[in-house]
Amino acid sequence: MGEPQSERKTPESGAVPWSPVPQPDVPSRRTEWVAGGLTVLWLALVGAFWLFLPAGEAAGPNAASLVMTVVGVVLPVVMIWIAAVTARTAQEMRAEAQALKVALEAMRSAWLNQTQIRGGQALEKKLDEVAIAARQAESALATFSTRRDHGGAQPPADRKAALAVPKAAAPVDDQPRLALGTPAEDLKPPVSVADFIRAMQFPDNAEDKEGFRALRRALEDRTMAKLLRAAQDVLNLLAQDGIYMDDLKPDRARPELWRRFAKGERGREIAALGGVRDRSSLALTSGRMRTDTIFRDAAHHFLRQFDRTFTEFEQNASDEEVAELAETRTARAFMLLGRVTGTFD
Repeated sequence: MGEPQSERKTPESGAVPWSPVPQPDVPSRRTEWVAGGLTVLWLALVGAFWLFLPAGEAAGPNAASLVMTVVGVVLPVVMIWIAAVTARTAQEMRAEAQALKVALEAMRSAWLNQTQIRGGQALEKKLDEVAIAARQAESALATFSTRRDHGGAQPPADRKAALAVPKAAAPVDDQPRLALGTPAEDLKPPVSVADFIRAMQFPDNAEDKEGFRALRRALEDRTMAKLLRAAQDVLNLLAQDGIYMDDLKPDRARPELWRRFAKGERGREIAALGGVRDRSSLALTSGRMRTDTIFRDAAHHFLRQFDRTFTEFEQNASDEEVAELAETRTARAFMLLGRVTGTFD
């Protein structure tokens, strides 16, 4: 019985159909049987000849006649078996030639398949490189673009307030004012854009003094503190499934898309904000959203806080500052959860 066909895998081409080299057919023993039959027939004829030979003629053979008799009996037998061996050798050579032809055809087919697969992989690699280059170009444009609707020059990020200061409500004339003084929160300077963006990134390690300083400064603001605590809860829950924001490499979206989102626009036009492409992280997050009630509530709370806070941040931030905020760990968590929950739809 022949061996079953299998698949041979190579690092470059993947699975290539391959059949083992066929073995040549074993020649039949018909030639030997024919030679044996002819030998027996010849010996029978010789025996019959000597058996029915007259008695007078068979008596007193000399040495020469005896030699000629032996040669005449043996030589035909030798010729018969020489012909049989020659026929068998020719049959074996034809079988080996046929097997070699089949093997060469199989090798040729495998080589053609491998060439086609390599060509397809090379084309796919080129397309991926073009797509990566396009995303890098778009990211560069998103990073270095600037807003032009503010008119004059803006203050530096370490002095400009991160969140827009809400307008105070006009006091009612018939409501008496209590002389309680100004609240302590109003006396503190607002958190700068630079500190807010650094706090959204969270400290990198225990030695990140600048990160802890910015985080403490941002936690003193009530609005920022709500967002940062919600983000911390979500990041810790995601880390339980092995999902870390530093491992995600989302596609960058243009700052104008973030601004349109802050103004309440939704739909396919701003779907690029959900730039997380890691299938494993998306699948794990989606599965936990369906099964874990605590995680689902924490995620929705975080999304609401990010939406509200970013709406205020967008009013004071430039395009470059919006792009920097989009690179923080908090913003990446927002992209991941927003895509899973359909926030951008």
